[in-house]
Amino acid sequence: MNYFDAKELECKCGCGTNRFDDNFLRLLNRIRDDYAKPMIITSAYRCPEHPIEKRKDKPGAHGLGVAVDVAVTGGDALDLIRVAQEHGIQRIGVQQKGSGRFIHLDVSTADHHSRPAIWSY
Repeated sequence: MNYFDAKELECKCGCGTNRFDDNFLRLLNRIRDDYAKPMIITSAYRCPEHPIEKRKDKPGAHGLGVAVDVAVTGGDALDLIRVAQEHGIQRIGVQQKGSGRFIHLDVSTADHHSRPAIWSY
């Protein structure tokens, strides 16, 4: 089963490009099965012209198509992190203050992305 629509995985800069990694999508669907709650994706693939990617020297995990930001807060955020780790996610970003709270999950293996890693925004 695929819980995620292609539109929600495409670049949000307005170009509509979608180079989201198929293997990562399969993993996200397994995570969603075990999490057993909706996962609202606020950011997935980002093209090289996306404002955030343009500021980087090397592509970020979103630019490689192997990252998502999931809108989630409180205990649900902890549950999502736990389930993601059970599925082998080793790179997790946490934004849990103010508005726009989310958990970043990615599986980047790029040399410039350390793993395992956890960070806050």
